[in-house]
Amino acid sequence: MRLLLMRHGQTHANVSGELDTAHPGLDLTDLGRAQAEAAATVLAEEHLDAIYVSSRVRTHQTAAPAARSHGLEPVQLDGLEEIAAGAFEMRKDHDAVAAYIGTVATWLEGDLAHRMPGGETGEEFLDRFDAAVRTIVDAGHAAALVVSHGAALRTWVSTRMAPHPDAPPSTQPLHNTALIALDGDPDAGWELVSWQGHPVGGHLLEDPTAEDPTGDLDADGDGEVG
Repeated sequence: MRLLLMRHGQTHANVSGELDTAHPGLDLTDLGRAQAEAAATVLAEEHLDAIYVSSRVRTHQTAAPAARSHGLEPVQLDGLEEIAAGAFEMRKDHDAVAAYIGTVATWLEGDLAHRMPGGETGEEFLDRFDAAVRTIVDAGHAAALVVSHGAALRTWVSTRMAPHPDAPPSTQPLHNTALIALDGDPDAGWELVSWQGHPVGGHLLEDPTAEDPTGDLDADGDGEVG
């Protein structure tokens, strides 16, 4: 099947740089809503059988324009949530952001048993995201859109797709309303079709002033999360 994975639009936490991963999460900014509308325009020509979102309000708000244009009702699916910040929740200081991103980087290096302080291990994260993707595939769609989160999408795609040495996913940007396209399934494996790391609506929808901690993974804490 074709699996389209999109990061949500800009939120107020992305602007401030806070590690906002708990339920329900902060709303989209005005720019985030514009990003969502632009994404819907880009996706209008895509065949979609279903749209899935996490329990966080920002994914619902991001998916709404695309859902309207396709005549679909977004389905909330447990397991698609962001990697929980645990002890670092709603912090934006350098030490917290660096520790969060550093834990994700540790998982991407293969140490999935490492635990986010106060949160989940890489194994636990992958288990719940894998289960959500399996539910989507088992529904029999030819193509589906998933609106999820920056660190979660980067980690899941990087560990589950076929190796791509020329452009390893862990090093690619994943800004708000970035879009990843995969073909395959959990049994045969996933092949990367495209990785559009910037807003699908175009560069005018970027916000270079936002502190946003997983768009560009940087263990020094200069990245974007959520």
